[in-house]
Amino acid sequence: MTPTIEQSFVRQFEHDVLARTLWGEARGEGRDGMRGVASVICNRAARPGWWGRSIAEVCLKPWQFSCWLESDPNRVKLLAVDGRDRAYATALSVATDALAGILPDYTFGATHYHAVDCAPDWARGRTPCVVIGRHAFYNDID
Repeated sequence: MTPTIEQSFVRQFEHDVLARTLWGEARGEGRDGMRGVASVICNRAARPGWWGRSIAEVCLKPWQFSCWLESDPNRVKLLAVDGRDRAYATALSVATDALAGILPDYTFGATHYHAVDCAPDWARGRTPCVVIGRHAFYNDID
């Protein structure tokens, strides 16, 4: 069955938003770091509710991914990046795998993460299920 124009547009939008989120959140972490962030996004989307009901809704939910905050100094770069940037090309590839449902979840179902050099209140007293690069991932946050 051929997708409608609307379905194709939504799919392209989701791919673009996911890739930009991966670039904005983990461009210095390489493919494995981007896979971890993509897994968190997919895990949230698989549990529709507060986080959103789609990949794009999860990515764009206010205050969830700092790269989308209007006050983030890198937001202008995030909106302008294209495939000539190596890290963005990697993000596009990871986003393709995630949307195709073939991305392995090395985060063990994580729905949260943070950079290891910060300590958010929600992580206090919890042990990460995995650390990938400079990000700690958690699968025990309600």
